Amino acid sequence: MAQVFVSYHHANDQDYKNEFVRWAVANGLMQDMSVDTGDIDDSLPNQTIRRMIRDSYLRESDVTIVLCGTETRFRKHVDWEIKSSMIDGSVNRRSGILVILLPTIPEAYYFNNELERKIVDPAMQMNLMPLSGKAEFEALYPNVPRRILENLALGCASIPIVPWSSVYGHAEVFSGLLRVTKSYGKSNQYDLSRPMRKKNFNPRTGLPDFRV
Repeated sequence: MAQVFVSYHHANDQDYKNEFVRWAVANGLMQDMSVDTGDIDDSLPNQTIRRMIRDSYLRESDVTIVLCGTETRFRKHVDWEIKSSMIDGSVNRRSGILVILLPTIPEAYYFNNELERKIVDPAMQMNLMPLSGKAEFEALYPNVPRRILENLALGCASIPIVPWSSVYGHAEVFSGLLRVTKSYGKSNQYDLSRPMRKKNFNPRTGLPDFRV
């Protein structure tokens, strides 16, 4: 069973996280290693929070799932969790990363290779696009965290991006994606050059956002 860390926007998407984890655990598909609301005091210094996430939650995980909603890419904790998942450190190991687009954003499909397309559904006509360059990825996936899109554009990492409707309720599909994503974690050579986000941002107000 895969050990999975789920990264998400707590204030907006907690219900989706709860629903997905409940389904996946009930079907014996994964063990949940993620941080839940209230697990870590958000008033602690940023560096302390990052260290706690890395050393206490990510250290045993094989796969990091990013539940991607409309404001996920603006959350500092999500960015920290993604970068920590990309690091092969002395405490935590590098993980594979799987992005699941929540129903709150338009559905789109991207697969790094034919294997991923076949895992989801060989009968569906999914997009298998030869994307190149950061601009193309950003145009197709405006809601996906930029750290992920930059790694895809550089070609140094395989990171599947799939819609919620393709995995939730489809145990065999999700299990297959976990297997390939876990294998990607061993071979990906992530680019870590992007600075970590220092604050949350609310795109609706254009102001810093102090929610979790």
